[in-house]
Amino acid sequence: MMNRKRICTLVTLMLMYVFNNSTAVAQFLSQQDIAKLPAAPADHRIKYGKDPMQFGDLRLPKGKGPHPVAIVIHGGCWLSAFADLQLTAPLSDALARAGIATWNVEFRPVDKPGGGWTGTLLDVANAVDYVRELAKKHPFDLKRVVVIGNSAGGHLALWSAARHRLPKESPLFINNPLPMLAAFNLGGISDLKSYLQESVVCGKPILKLVGGLPDEVPERYKEASPIEMLPLGVKQVLITGAQDKIVLPKNSKDYADAARKSGDDVQLIVLENTAHFEVIAPGSTAWTTVEKAVLSVLDTAKKAEVRPPTEKELKATLVLSLPLEEASAKIRTGNPVDDEEDYALDVWAGVIPVRLTAGEPVADDRLKKGIPIPPHVSNYKNDRR
Repeated sequence: MMNRKRICTLVTLMLMYVFNNSTAVAQFLSQQDIAKLPAAPADHRIKYGKDPMQFGDLRLPKGKGPHPVAIVIHGGCWLSAFADLQLTAPLSDALARAGIATWNVEFRPVDKPGGGWTGTLLDVANAVDYVRELAKKHPFDLKRVVVIGNSAGGHLALWSAARHRLPKESPLFINNPLPMLAAFNLGGISDLKSYLQESVVCGKPILKLVGGLPDEVPERYKEASPIEMLPLGVKQVLITGAQDKIVLPKNSKDYADAARKSGDDVQLIVLENTAHFEVIAPGSTAWTTVEKAVLSVLDTAKKAEVRPPTEKELKATLVLSLPLEEASAKIRTGNPVDDEEDYALDVWAGVIPVRLTAGEPVADDRLKKGIPIPPHVSNYKNDRR
């Protein structure tokens, strides 16, 4: 059953469509529409630096964890006059309700003191790396960290995942950047040079972000534009609207082609009947695709915790498809009976008592000490309320 907040989100989006759809042609969502979407307040607002703009909003999912983490970076042409982290508050809240801890970060934009080259980019880098500090107080799974950005934030998401490619002499270099499982670019900018020529609105701020034109500061573009930092060596998912007029789909298509040629793992999804803001609007059809993509990447990483079946186990496994009118089930108690070599692995094993509702996980008595309960087990009970 849908909860009340989910229903409110869907009703809000339906009303936006009705009031915007005075003609037979549907109007796409605007930034003002996104601002009207509901979002629960953050659990914590935390500073990662001394400047007033260096902070982030942390939202924690239910359950004991450890939780996967999504670092969220808002768009707005790198300008405070256009947007702040409230733009991605609904997105961050939706992912937290889906079981992902979200760190929605603010940074010094190019139109504020300290922003531009190199402050804006270094703020994002420091905000990303601050997840390690957050993990000291909160149950995070640092092996399952993704970064998500929309529009200009999509550029910053790709760039933050590419930082390990920076040369040590770069003014943007920070040692030991936080490893990323994947980067999600939602209608975002991936090639600064080409976008500088395409966009009237968001093109000019690039000059402040990088500090000049490509022929004036070519080395800076090599260190700030994701397409010039390929291969990133990180999975990348680009989701863009076919009707996006702010960041044309061609920007993502050309980048995806270049990334694949470099050897990177890249997924490009172009959504019909979608413009620029639908991809960050929980409750929209486009958002369903975004959320599934994020959960799929994190779920794939979760499955890596489990060893593959042995040939002996596969041979002993039989799957039948039979029409049944009546059925019975055998219920057993006690610990699982595994092979001896399985107990040498750092993999949790045990049972989940099932009554009318799921109970608390019970670890196998023979497990090695110190093996934590993985999040998909600890969250099993909450997921089935």
